[in-house]
Amino acid sequence: MAMLGVSFVTMLVALDQTVVGTALPTIVAELKGFDLYAWVATSYLLTSVITVPIFGRLGDYYGRKPFVIASIVVFTVASVLCGLANSMMFLVLARGLQGIGGGMLVGTAFACIADLFPDNVVRLRWQVLMSSAFGIANAVGPSLGGFLTQYYGWWSVFYVNLPVGVVSLFFVWRFLPHLRHVAHEGKMRLDFPGAVLIAVALGALQLFVEMLPKHGLSAETAVLLVLSVAASYALWKWEKRCDYAILPIDMFRNKALAALFTLSVLSGFAMFSLLFYALLLFQGGFGMDPKDAGMMITPLVVFITIGSIVNGRIVTRLKNANVMLFIGFTCIAISCLGVVLSTRNMPRELLLVFMLIGGLGLGFVMPNLTVFAQQMAGRAHLGIATALLQSLRMIGGMIGTALTGTLVGHLYASGVSLALDKDHAMKWLGDLADPQILINRDAQGTLLAELASAGHNGAALVESARESLVTAIHIGLAVAALIAVVSVWQTRRVPPVRLKGPQEPVILAE
Repeated sequence: MAMLGVSFVTMLVALDQTVVGTALPTIVAELKGFDLYAWVATSYLLTSVITVPIFGRLGDYYGRKPFVIASIVVFTVASVLCGLANSMMFLVLARGLQGIGGGMLVGTAFACIADLFPDNVVRLRWQVLMSSAFGIANAVGPSLGGFLTQYYGWWSVFYVNLPVGVVSLFFVWRFLPHLRHVAHEGKMRLDFPGAVLIAVALGALQLFVEMLPKHGLSAETAVLLVLSVAASYALWKWEKRCDYAILPIDMFRNKALAALFTLSVLSGFAMFSLLFYALLLFQGGFGMDPKDAGMMITPLVVFITIGSIVNGRIVTRLKNANVMLFIGFTCIAISCLGVVLSTRNMPRELLLVFMLIGGLGLGFVMPNLTVFAQQMAGRAHLGIATALLQSLRMIGGMIGTALTGTLVGHLYASGVSLALDKDHAMKWLGDLADPQILINRDAQGTLLAELASAGHNGAALVESARESLVTAIHIGLAVAALIAVVSVWQTRRVPPVRLKGPQEPVILAE
């Protein structure tokens, strides 16, 4: 019953992320605030990335149950505020509050499984329930978001969190035990300087990667990057001499944990680049409608769950569990390479196979990174280690989408500019410079009419833009494939682990 509650909690976050994305264009159109479009997502990411490691550590000190309950309340109340928003600025602020709740959820809920099941073999089997919750939310989210927006208005996509929040609150309150793993003598001191430095370092990094695709390496982005690096260095120095550090530096001195943290960043880079830009490739580059493009992505999402189930059945029987990490990252690399080699005329079945392989790979990688890190960190650092894995995956995703987005944006703009200049149609550069024109059929029809009336071959120019986008995304995802290959090599740094029983991991000799 407790695991059912935790699974509803994770579904709450996953469902919100997938449902809201579908409704965003309608929200912007009704609230008339396109200049704040990106901030609806950015404000959520910014506050959640900051709060994940902070509450992950606090969960180690005070036990996770109070924070899971608080996070459900904050997330659900913020969802109501989002639905009541009458301006984009109000919505952005409400999403920021929702991100705090989401960060608390991620920072504490994943570690609850290790609290409930010290036996890592049993824990892996129960993690399938969490993966299934994510899989269901990711599978139904986009369609549910479209249905609710069309028939009940965009605000209903936020109110859908209410029943899920109430159900999860009941199960967590009633059945989740309140466990603490860190004993304290006297009053515990909180590491407020460490929390502030984490907020500055991750906040500046988030803003940097959000602004980089649009503004390039400008003075503003350079200042944010320097601020993030400086805050990270100050955090490192402070936590080394702090007796009650919120971020235990000794975890990073552990070579096995450091290797797992690195793999988490790299997996986030490859995963989010593939998820985000494969969809743009299918719609904008190959001309698929949203429904067909969604069907192409579905195997990637669904097979993460199936991969987790298969992994749970296999990994505990292996003498060296690291084999599943090798296989997982190899599958991710094959998936990225498959998309890089894809063309508009490639059989849809083959594209589906590449998506399926990528989903399996992620299903093999993500649960094992979590279980390995939980074992190696020990009970006292279980929550912060789990939270750091989630944070680092999100940071890797932010960096991946930002760098890939910058590369794709510049290559696409360069190709479009060359085609328009050759046809003496530079007047329409502003219209074609945004790849969204290749997805928006109405705007595309208007542009074609304007080009035709001016004596230009609009269809040929749009086709050139599609070719430029395909080439740009292929190059961008080639970087993600390279990162996946590097991850396969990086897996060698993780000491061989055999999963057996509730005790500390068995580290086998090289």
